Amino acid sequence: MERTYIKDLKDHKGEEVVIAGWVDVRRDQGKMVFMNMRDMSGKVQCVVLPSHAEALEEVKEIRTEWVLSLKGIVNERPEKNRNAGVQNGDIELEVTNIEVLSKAQELPFELGTEVNLDTYLDYLPFTLRSQKGQDIFRVQETIIQAFREALKKEEFVEFQAPAIVGGDAEGGATAFKVDYYYDKTAFLATSPQFYKQIMAGAYERVFTTPKIFRGEKHATTRHLSELTQMDFEMAFIKSHLDVMNVLERVVKNMVARVVEKHGEVLKRFNVVTPLVPEKFPILRLTEAQKVLGIAEEPDLDPEGEKKICEWAKKEHDSDFIFITHFPTAKRAWYSFDDPENPEYTLSFDLLFRGLEINSGSQRIHDYEYLVKKMKERGLDPEKFEFYLQTFKYGMPPHGGCSTGLERMTARMLELSNVKEAALFPRDLNRIDNRLSQ
Repeated sequence: MERTYIKDLKDHKGEEVVIAGWVDVRRDQGKMVFMNMRDMSGKVQCVVLPSHAEALEEVKEIRTEWVLSLKGIVNERPEKNRNAGVQNGDIELEVTNIEVLSKAQELPFELGTEVNLDTYLDYLPFTLRSQKGQDIFRVQETIIQAFREALKKEEFVEFQAPAIVGGDAEGGATAFKVDYYYDKTAFLATSPQFYKQIMAGAYERVFTTPKIFRGEKHATTRHLSELTQMDFEMAFIKSHLDVMNVLERVVKNMVARVVEKHGEVLKRFNVVTPLVPEKFPILRLTEAQKVLGIAEEPDLDPEGEKKICEWAKKEHDSDFIFITHFPTAKRAWYSFDDPENPEYTLSFDLLFRGLEINSGSQRIHDYEYLVKKMKERGLDPEKFEFYLQTFKYGMPPHGGCSTGLERMTARMLELSNVKEAALFPRDLNRIDNRLSQ
């Protein structure tokens, strides 16, 4: 008999079916044994009755997380035992046969138990089975799907960016080095920036969702050493505002899809739907600093990001705010200078619920000026000759940006640590296992 997924049991009332999955909960009630079973599609209550002696004998040793194949009859529950609003709350499976597919050893703790983050990550192959683990990464899947969906509607072309690069976009200071052929040194990519620009020079509008790697020795709730970026680049722009407008539409689509598909998840995490106004508020960095009454600095610190988001929520009913015009000296060398004040760049960050989730800018497209900027930053243009072909052979005005998938996920669910939104987090202290105990 073919397996039936748990979500489809409602269509088989009164029929004999076979399901397969994990024992989520087991409880004994008199001579009967109840088990909640789960598979990739959901959960259902199963009951083993005394009238099925062989199954009742088999179930005696079964515990949570055992993997079973069950044959049984799909019955409607008695009216008084129905759970309205719960998946399969009006049915149960009367088990007639049990096949043990895999036994589970003693569990470190009950699945779904609140544990500290390190313990949660130490047992990630197990804790991912929890409702929380399932919820986080189903939401994350929807976010990246919605990113792709929105950009395809805008006629962007997807490409796959390399993870091993010959030179780092930021100059190599924070990149992981890789021993390469013929005693050469390569790097793990800190950004797909060069390749986005090269591709925009061929296709005009492109996007990519690569893994990138950062070697800074951070130990914060905001940073990871390996992360997933959602990047796009677009040619023939008039200014950075064109990029911001596309980004705004993309972000709105991501939020809408999560709300549409995962309303129950938001309830379980006790978070409200993000406030998304018709237009995201925009402040220059210096304007934001005046609003906050703080000194002018090259960037907002974490506390400043949090406070300006509180201001945007109060004054504009928005959980999002753009901060623009960051100082030229502190922005990437390929950022376009503001023609009205070259001390600042046509660049921006997008903040969401107190955290920067995106950074972008208009890029320099003039070859000679780009080479000049590189030299001013102490970079050798000869080492970037491959990348510079894009500009040597004609490049239109263009710009782009990069959104952190883990940060976007963390803010959608208001997780306190971005590591919870990283499927297998790598940081200063962990590559699966903790590096120091």
